[in-house]
Amino acid sequence: MARTEWARLPEVLTRSSGHTSILPYVVPVRLVIARCQVDYTGRLTAHLPMAPRLILIKSDGSVSIHADDRAYKPLNWMSPPCTLVELEAPEPGQRTVPSGEPLSGLWEVRGRDGDTLQIWLGEVYHDSSYELGSDPGLQKDGVEAHLQALLAEHPEALAPGLSLVRREHPTPIGPVDLLCRDAAGAYVAVEIKRRGEIDGVEQLSRYLDLLRRDTLLGTVRGIFAAQLIKPQARVLATDRGISCVTVDYDVLRGLDSGDDRLF
Repeated sequence: MARTEWARLPEVLTRSSGHTSILPYVVPVRLVIARCQVDYTGRLTAHLPMAPRLILIKSDGSVSIHADDRAYKPLNWMSPPCTLVELEAPEPGQRTVPSGEPLSGLWEVRGRDGDTLQIWLGEVYHDSSYELGSDPGLQKDGVEAHLQALLAEHPEALAPGLSLVRREHPTPIGPVDLLCRDAAGAYVAVEIKRRGEIDGVEQLSRYLDLLRRDTLLGTVRGIFAAQLIKPQARVLATDRGISCVTVDYDVLRGLDSGDDRLF
């Protein structure tokens, strides 16, 4: 039985047909849409009966099988490093799929720990490869660091008369996001989250307990700021004398103004 072996390592492609050669080549992403049966053997056994699916082979060496649901989650997969061996379709008497299903090939994916993924291919609807190259990575907007930077520039958005003393003010258990002073000169500790939950209130409470022991700071009150504050977190914060402020990120960075809205 003829076979082609693709040993997938980062930025290296290994092909074998009676011998092995290593080429300095970036493995392209390969997309295959086909009817397939998938059988996994390893820490457990799992079976996917014959059906149309997407098979994704990435340049990092991973192989994953997807259905047209479940969002981004695969039905089954093999993490890198692994080896994909492409075999010709077996004879009808050797098939482990329904006898009425014509087969076009058999893929065996072998993992580092000895687990295997057998992919029995029926009709192939699409098979393409493309080299994507290096990716710059996800650039997130509106994360806590961005909120902290904007609120440090505009502390008055949290409370009238508030002014910044220091960002990342140190304490023995970690830094307070912002240390400010209000119009009366009292110190204010600000904890900033994208989603305000009970854990964030507990965190600010611990900071306040330590800051209030510093005689140079005197009385320190807290502000819990977030784009969304859960009701339970708001109740706990209010019970502990901590003010809650909901932050509109777009307004802070000047892209949206409530005054300009029609409704």
